[in-house]
Amino acid sequence: MPWVLWVPAVAGFGLILLPVLGMVLRADLVRLPELVTSDAALSALRLSLETAAWATALCLLLGGPLAAVLARSRSSLVRLARPVVLLPLVLPPVVGGLALLYTLGRAGLAGRLLELWFGVTVPFTTAAVVLAQTFVSLPFLVVSLEGALRTAGERYEEVAATLGAAPFTVFRRVTLPLVLPGLGSGLVLAFARALGEFGATVSFAGSLAGTTRTLPLLVYQEREVDTDGAIALSLVLVVVAVLVIAVARPRAAEGLR
Repeated sequence: MPWVLWVPAVAGFGLILLPVLGMVLRADLVRLPELVTSDAALSALRLSLETAAWATALCLLLGGPLAAVLARSRSSLVRLARPVVLLPLVLPPVVGGLALLYTLGRAGLAGRLLELWFGVTVPFTTAAVVLAQTFVSLPFLVVSLEGALRTAGERYEEVAATLGAAPFTVFRRVTLPLVLPGLGSGLVLAFARALGEFGATVSFAGSLAGTTRTLPLLVYQEREVDTDGAIALSLVLVVVAVLVIAVARPRAAEGLR
């Protein structure tokens, strides 16, 4: 490893680590257990974990096939669709939340039809939280899985097909094992992104205690009235995120055994 790379590498690591250390030093350690075990904190944490899990499942259900199409299709229309799929990566989350609101809200075309036909109202519900988290998390899974599919190539799939394997058998026995590490990595990133989502959630789902107030929204609310409480809850998010990445990412990198 060239020594010249160590200086910017250490600087980059410090840029991430030092703000977290600053927050730890600022935390009121005496009140910390009380602040993180309050009813509001536990309710928000539970809601965050549940909605992030549902959002990750939706990312897998929708993003898996989408990544496969983007990686394997040679259609010019698919190539034009790729920037749209990646749009949530660069779009401000609050803009994404507004887009969801004006699509699925009562004034939106889809939202109006849902209310007229099924009596379903999506905004400001727990389902809205899941959809907002899915919107911002989906590209993370798609990018990871598409990259894994492109890296794996098609030669093993072609060999299996020439030996008489059906398309679904090729996918299940050849493609899936090859891309499993990339899929696991994408799922971890999607879950972590969903867990920390704020902008799209507050725009589309609001901040209703027990229904849509996830932990990031509670942190923002506490910041206005109790700085110590906001810092304590922020540390909870940091710890949960670190645990998710530290525990799941190595398994994702190695693939499921």
